[in-house]
Amino acid sequence: MDPKITESDPPSYRNGITQVLQYGEFTATGNRKVRYAVSLTERDLTIQKITSTPAGRSKVVFNLRDCVGCRAFSADDNADAYFSVYFYPFKRRWMSSGVARQRVEQCFRVALFQDPRANLEEAEKWTGTIRESSVRQQHLRNRVLYSEVHRSCSVMLLVNPHSGKGQALSLFTGHVQHMLNEAGVPHTLVITERQNHARELVREADLSQWGALVIMSGDGLLFEVVNGLMERDDWEEAIQTPLGILPGGSGNALAASIHHYSGAQPVSSEELLVSCGFLLCKGLVSRMDLASVHLGSSPSNPTRLFSFLSLAWGFVADVDVESEKYRHVGAARFTMGTLVRLASLRVYKGRLAYLPVDEVDGEEEDRQSAVSLEEMTSVSPQCQPPSSAFCSSTLLCRPSKDSPCQNAAHNSRNSNNAFKAKNWEPMSANATLTGPPDSLLVPLDQPVPSDWVVVPEEDFVLMLAMYQSHLAKDLYAAPDSTLDDGLIHLIYVRAGISRTALLRLFLAMEKGTHLANNCPHLVYTRVRALRLEPYSPKGVITVDGEVVEYGPVQAQVHGGIARLITR
Repeated sequence: MDPKITESDPPSYRNGITQVLQYGEFTATGNRKVRYAVSLTERDLTIQKITSTPAGRSKVVFNLRDCVGCRAFSADDNADAYFSVYFYPFKRRWMSSGVARQRVEQCFRVALFQDPRANLEEAEKWTGTIRESSVRQQHLRNRVLYSEVHRSCSVMLLVNPHSGKGQALSLFTGHVQHMLNEAGVPHTLVITERQNHARELVREADLSQWGALVIMSGDGLLFEVVNGLMERDDWEEAIQTPLGILPGGSGNALAASIHHYSGAQPVSSEELLVSCGFLLCKGLVSRMDLASVHLGSSPSNPTRLFSFLSLAWGFVADVDVESEKYRHVGAARFTMGTLVRLASLRVYKGRLAYLPVDEVDGEEEDRQSAVSLEEMTSVSPQCQPPSSAFCSSTLLCRPSKDSPCQNAAHNSRNSNNAFKAKNWEPMSANATLTGPPDSLLVPLDQPVPSDWVVVPEEDFVLMLAMYQSHLAKDLYAAPDSTLDDGLIHLIYVRAGISRTALLRLFLAMEKGTHLANNCPHLVYTRVRALRLEPYSPKGVITVDGEVVEYGPVQAQVHGGIARLITR
């Protein structure tokens, strides 16, 4: 039975015509007596075993959208050539319900000619056509074609080896590295050594040498990279460098959001890594919102940060920080932290105000779209090889190999997430603030504008501002959020809620049903900007899960100014 035809399929499919681009008969690599008929169309690669028994003529169809790459090669000891095709289709799990992407390799022996060069040329012809057809399958969304990151440019892949359970490097070598090699994605591995290492690096890097910046860690490392890019004099160009995220931490909120936006089912931790690795290999680039966050304990010298995920105060921020002691258990740390904080539930006093979304704005069509790299950046068309300036005694920066990293020069006592109990420190207190103007905000020492809403209550259990769908891998906090909707999804819980009711809210958040629970203490609204003024002299505020300076804070969303590798 043919796969379902959609609007994004080639015209020939929608017209009921299936055009065969190539057909061939090849033997299996492990058994020369087993032969397969292989046919390639604009959309599929079909493989059928050739046998005299009708019952044995099994046919397998692979959609080229699930193909990350292919390669042709020859054997040294004979005249045969080979070609392999690498797919990551959704397959049913072995021990549980649901589906997840799983690796499938199809390899064939080409022995059509006595001349080894002719066999290799035939294999290369197949891989070339498969590759071109797979690229054409980059489907339309909202009538805008997604484009690939230039494969001629190397990807800088930053790994925090201490994030999560401290297994990010082994997860990279075990799951991601071979995917990148199969997809032909050139990459340079950078192992971070300390807090703000990645931030310093991207702030000074020659970005014309890099096709993308990819983070293998939790959300904290991407927070560093985003702020490093926004601190540059050329921030407008720098922030258009495509960013990628591979889950290697505890929360992995942005990775979970990207997976969700792709339309896939929720998956386990390693399945999420494979899913994000697949999206990275496809290299499709979309716009992403950033929020400009102002911290104002010193109104004469405010600190400005840029956030891609969330701003939190109260219960959520406390759980994030206090659960650090349970880091060794991975994502379960948040569950443990939630139970501990529920046992001694607090009330947080402060003033909350926000600029609501107009009714007209609320009726706008979804603006989520993707753009080509040429439209996004003004980097040179031909990327130069990575500069040797990155390679120093204090920074491991080397082309990635198939073998695990054994000589990583890093300080094992420090990590990007080891300082979460400390405030995020600006690089220079007197630095000129860079980034887009915040036209919706006034200085923190002035009253909010008259068109803002001031929440009458001053006793809260939590305040959470989200710009992506997930707060953690299993916390679907903002179900209506999209990657570039230009909105802050504001959730706050007023004092008076019971421990049982709050626990029910967080359990419902795992499936994104908490907003439909009709909890009288829960308020959800979509806003363009907000301000929080805590009354208590001590407390915790987090931005993207990172502890920041405590005190008055305000934020404004800037729609679609960053670029993210997604689908």
